[in-house]
Parts: sequence; C-alpha cells; structure tokens
Amino acid sequence: MTTVEITARALLGSERSFEQLRCHPRLPLVACWDSERPAVHVWDYSTGQLRELGSVGITSNAYEGAFGRKRTQRTPAVAWHPNQPFLAVTGEDGLRQWTPNGVFEIKGAPDTAAYRTLAFTQDGQTLWASPSCRDEGGGWESSDVLDLASGALGAGPRWDTGVVEHPGGGVVATLDSDQGATHCLFARVDQDSTPAVMRPLRRALILDCDGYETPLFSVDGRHLAIRGNAYDNSVEVFEFPSLNRIIATTLGDPSPGYPYPQEWLDQMSAWSRHNIAFGSQPGVLWIATPNGALLEVHLEARQAVEHPLLTGSRLSALAATATGDLLVSGSGGELLLLSTLPGTTQTRTASRDVATEAVTAFLQTTDAIPDDADDLESHLVLTDGTRVWEADDLKTVTAASAADPTWLRLQAAINTAELHSE
Repeated sequence: MTTVEITARALLGSERSFEQLRCHPRLPLVACWDSERPAVHVWDYSTGQLRELGSVGITSNAYEGAFGRKRTQRTPAVAWHPNQPFLAVTGEDGLRQWTPNGVFEIKGAPDTAAYRTLAFTQDGQTLWASPSCRDEGGGWESSDVLDLASGALGAGPRWDTGVVEHPGGGVVATLDSDQGATHCLFARVDQDSTPAVMRPLRRALILDCDGYETPLFSVDGRHLAIRGNAYDNSVEVFEFPSLNRIIATTLGDPSPGYPYPQEWLDQMSAWSRHNIAFGSQPGVLWIATPNGALLEVHLEARQAVEHPLLTGSRLSALAATATGDLLVSGSGGELLLLSTLPGTTQTRTASRDVATEAVTAFLQTTDAIPDDADDLESHLVLTDGTRVWEADDLKTVTAASAADPTWLRLQAAINTAELHSE
C-alpha cells in the first residue's frame, strides 16, 4: 500500500476551481484549466509550495450556455515544451505562448488558428496542431506542422486527441476519432525532416465511438490507459507492447440514451474527465473520485485502495508531476501537491530500461504505413485488446452479437447490406 501525504496546499477560493491539470514533463510547472472561463493558469511547485506565475486568457468571458459552454467558447488546448518553461496555448485569441517573461504570439501561426489540440516534438523544435488551419484546406482530415525556428507551416497526418511520447522514446501515441470508432495510433517521429512529422505504424487499437482523452503511459511504459468516452465514464488499460486489454470499467452508470435525463447529466459531471494518472510506481493507476478520495488501483492484482483527501469537495482533476508525485484539484477551490511513497520501490532508471525494451519489442512487430497511402485504415492491423483484425478481415464481417462493440456491429450491418445490394 502506498502512503499518500499532502506536502503543499493552495486555496483558490470557493468560486474558483481547476477542471484539468497538465504538468511539465521535466520542470516543476503545471498548467491549470479554469473551470469558469477559457483561461489557463501556470503554477510553480519548485520550492515545495504552490504559487501562481501567470495566466493566458484571463480576460475571457465566463462560460455560459448548455453544459457550461457556448459553441463559440472552446476549452483551451495546451502543450508544454519538453525542456523549456514554454507553454503553447490555443484559445479565443488564437495561438499564444506563455513564458516566465510574459505572453507572446508564436511566429508562423495562422491568424485563423482555431486548434483543438497541440503537441511538441521530442526536441521541442516543432509544434503539431490539429485540426489543420491552412488556407488551402485540410480541417480534421489533416493537421498542421509548425517549425518554430523558421515559422514555416506544413501538413501532417490526421490526428485529433493529444500526442503522448512513450517513456522509452521512439514511439508516440495519439487518437484518430470518429463517432463510429476511434483508432489509437502509434507512430515514429521523423526528426530528419523539417519540420518533424509523425510516421504512423500499422498496429493500432480500435475503441468504441469517440470522445476520449489523451492516452497515458505508465512510467515504465508497460501500460497504456485511455479515459473516455462520449457516452460512458469509461477507463480502459492495455498492456504494452502486447496491446492486450487488462481493465475495462465504467465509472458510474452508462448513458441511458438521448435525451439524457438530468440525474444522468449530474452523474457525468460529477466524475472528472481528467481524473486518471500514472505516478512513480509501475503498475499503479490513480483515479480521482467525486467523493474527495483518491483510488490506488494495482493493475496486476486487480485491487484498489481508497485514500480520503477532501471532505465536501469532489476531485475535479488529477495529474502526475515530472518526478512522479501527484497534483489534484478540488471543486471547492483546493490545489494539492501529494507525495506518494510506495510500499515497494523501483528506480526510475530501471523503469526507463523496461520502457526502452518495450518500445524495441513493439517496433519488431510492426512497420510504418507508406507515406503515399491514400487510405490509412486499409493498412492498419487492429485490436480491441482481445481480438485482432487485419483490414481485409473487417471487409468480410457479416455477423456480430449484442455483446460485441458498437463499431463491429455497425461494420457487420454495412457489409451485410452491401452483399444484399449486389
């Protein structure tokens, strides 16, 4: 069992809270999404205390309308530079960068930039952004690739939900979403091209429907967790490199169908969409709950331990720091820095060695999709964590049971209809 200790605490005020946290991969900095307006606040925890350094979008109008958002009010997207105190933010004012010296424009960014998600390459020289905002078109069918040194803007592959680098290096994961099914794609990064671009690999996960959050790798790279989806408060965990699914659970009851009753909407909002994290201990997934407690889930043992943190306040966001500690925010305006002391230890060096081995093993089982491929899906080898399908397999599926995922039942129905029309 892990010992959880609160090492620093800040109180924002009962009328203010954070709905998402994103920690810098190496520095003691965290970006915090404001729950009241399209703004992001940067906090520092280098001294063992929590202090606010600055904000982007603080003058934005407060959220309003259905589900707390107008259609014109998009939640900001951010990405941390891998080495520098540099946060890229896209919001109502377009694409901006926060640094300790202030907020500035990013050279080469289109004036019409309305990106929904951002990511840096591992060397920090290229910013990936989706959907495309290039004048010649693109949209969700492609992405933009911005070289930060020259300001040159190029085209990249289709992706739409964050990009996360495997801790072993050499592979990144992202999502390509659709209402029918979402692909979790794995890719190598071509650092030799300027700007650097993703080269998708053939092996991929297939997830039901859409609406997922950015995937998360464990510190040793042996597990991949995905939070979503649009209709269920689901959490799925896959082994890596096998991609076998070891956990598939729903936090609360699934969607009862449209129109959604108010009690179901209240339940959905109680569970944060950004409430899972991997800390310093391999094989442990942390889940923040609406009752103010933190769950420590041991993946291999399938056991969970509850750690009460806040009384009368739900946990609204959770993230892991660069050192593997945890940051958690509460709906009552709390921001907590947590030290997690595991009952068993494994050095970060040992975790990196395991992660490197996992990447090597994965790359030996797949290859890159040709750059000139017109149809990405026709090259993918897909798994849902229990079964594997080659692209040609899915073209011939005509039978599916009620227990099968929705995407497979739809594919079977489409294939059957095409056969009957011949």
